[in-house]
Amino acid sequence: MMFRNRSGLLATVILPFLGFYAHAFESGKRIEIAGPVSAEIIRVIDGDTILVAARPWPQQTMEVYVRLRGIDAPELKSSCAAVRDAGRQARAALSDLTRDQHDIQLMRISGDKYFGRVVADISFSDGRNPAQEMLTAGYVAPYDGGRKTENCSSF
Repeated sequence: MMFRNRSGLLATVILPFLGFYAHAFESGKRIEIAGPVSAEIIRVIDGDTILVAARPWPQQTMEVYVRLRGIDAPELKSSCAAVRDAGRQARAALSDLTRDQHDIQLMRISGDKYFGRVVADISFSDGRNPAQEMLTAGYVAPYDGGRKTENCSSF
């Protein structure tokens, strides 16, 4: 017989399957990094997304798109002209808000439903939260990650 004892069978056949299932379980779980991770804003993409140069480790920098957690800006590519206009206003407001902010902190960093982007809480060096400021100013709506519906008549 190929296996001299049950432990040989366990090590050769069963453990690889357990590893596979453990990996499958882990990959289905939402992973969140508490942070803070230092970053520098490269540019504003729209009213709720920025491109940053994040510095997760010493001497390591990576560019990543970051969606500001908890808000949703009007879409720039909407079929509704009023929504597009509101989206441009939101992008301009976020650009103004971030203009003199060089170093920011990313916290509660998690994957987004769109590949290549993360969702995070962001704070400026003075402690302000740009998502909250955008919400307070009325440029964006609260967002919990669920389904969005576009309503042209509300703009």
